Amino acid sequence: MGRYTGPKHKLARREGLNILEKTSQSLDRRINIPPGIHGKRRARKLSEYGMQLREKQKLKRIYGLMEKQFKKYVILAQKKKANTEDALVEHLETRLDNIIYRFGFGKTRAQARQMVAHRHVLVNGKRVNIPSYAVREGDIITISPKFMKDDIKERIENLPMPDYLERSDFKGKVLRNPTRTDVSNPINYQLVIEFYSR
Repeated sequence: MGRYTGPKHKLARREGLNILEKTSQSLDRRINIPPGIHGKRRARKLSEYGMQLREKQKLKRIYGLMEKQFKKYVILAQKKKANTEDALVEHLETRLDNIIYRFGFGKTRAQARQMVAHRHVLVNGKRVNIPSYAVREGDIITISPKFMKDDIKERIENLPMPDYLERSDFKGKVLRNPTRTDVSNPINYQLVIEFYSR
């Protein structure tokens, strides 16, 4: 699957939300000004479709996905008998690159994705290099000894863990499937689902 390699500040400013997962003074100053030459003009009122589109784009860009892959997750969530919002969160949160990010092994989802792609991650003792690999309940995730560094250990010591994950040093375990209440993304998931239900 492909990934976006363009300017990320532009995406963050378009959505009015820091999707970079890191502090940036230049972005903080301009986060509420849309990109482009006409960015400072007063924004028009969004239609219902426009609001759905913006929420969809925010969620897609937070997880660093392209349209085709994101749409597949929404369709799979709609087919499940469970709550569609919970099912969508489960598909997005159980991606291997996202789990590595949640454990704190990667500073950002982009770095976590690179760690997986470069074969530095083991799932149940086997190397996995597919960022979209769906992690299951009970899976044990570790990183290669090459990445077991002091700076990572310092970072993860005070990092709060979501309820569905458990971590000790450089080893983590998925306790259960995540639900909507486990994730604090400022996204209206209902609008995202409505966008694809048209």
